[in-house]
Amino acid sequence: MPQLFLRYPKVRIMKTSNAILLLSCPDRKGLVARLSNFIFQNNGNILEADQYTSQREKMFFMRIEWELEGFALNREEIPVVFAPLARQYGMKWRLHFADERPRMAIFVSRNLHCLHDLILRMHMGELNACVEAVVSNHSEAQDLVEQFGIRFFHFAITPDNKREQEKKQLALLRELNVDLMVMARYMQILTGEFIGEYVNRIINIHHSFLPAFSGSHPYQQAFDRGVKIIGATAHYATEQLDEGPIIAQDVEKISHRDTVDDIQTKSRDLERVVLARALRLHLDHKIIVHGAKTVVFE
Repeated sequence: MPQLFLRYPKVRIMKTSNAILLLSCPDRKGLVARLSNFIFQNNGNILEADQYTSQREKMFFMRIEWELEGFALNREEIPVVFAPLARQYGMKWRLHFADERPRMAIFVSRNLHCLHDLILRMHMGELNACVEAVVSNHSEAQDLVEQFGIRFFHFAITPDNKREQEKKQLALLRELNVDLMVMARYMQILTGEFIGEYVNRIINIHHSFLPAFSGSHPYQQAFDRGVKIIGATAHYATEQLDEGPIIAQDVEKISHRDTVDDIQTKSRDLERVVLARALRLHLDHKIIVHGAKTVVFE
């Protein structure tokens, strides 16, 4: 009996034309007033403003969003006019626009639970991004991906061809103009060269047993030790394996009644939710990376 492939209609997120400014700088008096005044003087209406000051480092962080309708500056003019103010206060800053849809690639191996979840969320309109490709070192995900009309690319990886295949993957991402990469349980270690092209633009997810229970059987190890809490961590990928700036985490209690399969099921559920939460925070421009940590405006 031939296999039927369905083409699911996409639900598009309709975003308004708002500007979003993320910034950090040494804390000084009058910062909030100067930033608000910049928007006011250009006939802007602030919709959201959130700030945080690190008392130990005396660093100021802020996310501010305002309407572009009626704003005196067009998109190209905003960074030019804002730059002198940023220099005056020594700001690190990024300007985004809410109606932009980043081009995303999802990398996956054989565990497909996070991939399933992300694809469904995309088609339900929950995540403001466009999936340009799914890339895998195995072929198990191909049927699922192509049912949704997404391009699938298979790069078989061995110890002998890993660097060559990674160069081909990078070439593909450049060709597709990918802005963001998600490691949805992609069980390969990326090289520094790869990560260097997507600094703070690669989101990874893993279970919380690391570093205590590493290797190929972490759930069995956790079960044998009688672990009472499991969790998941989503972070930006860095050359330090699983040690990048953390975006989102969550936990769930378990007991002696839970089998290894129960622990795996609960862990997968957490991974789905935490990865989706981290991706949404990134897409909504609510994260500032500062050193080895993040400031997240939830």
